[in-house]
Amino acid sequence: MCATIALGLLSRKITGIPLSWGDGLYAVMIYWLCRFIFFQRSLSFCLVSSLAFCFTIEFLQLVQHPLLISVRNHPLLRLLLGQGFLWSDLIAYIAGSAIAFLLDRSFHRSKKK
Repeated sequence: MCATIALGLLSRKITGIPLSWGDGLYAVMIYWLCRFIFFQRSLSFCLVSSLAFCFTIEFLQLVQHPLLISVRNHPLLRLLLGQGFLWSDLIAYIAGSAIAFLLDRSFHRSKKK
């Protein structure tokens, strides 16, 4: 998870990397967090949970309540909560969560063999 965070932050600093990669890595990080919290639940549960969390955060960006705006102005919370709604972020979240899910599933299959 720490490596994912580092890659996500690095992706924001390098100009040649599309911003959607950072959003995808955000979804990967959330998937790993779900796997850590819900370690006894199925991989599918963690996939759906991570997508639900990412989508909720993204749709909350449509809400322009003064409290949320002030919270989003903090640099660290801006990274966690985002700044503005983009449909393309939802696609990046799906891709990132799917990649993490597939890596996790292949790891579990190779571990069983």
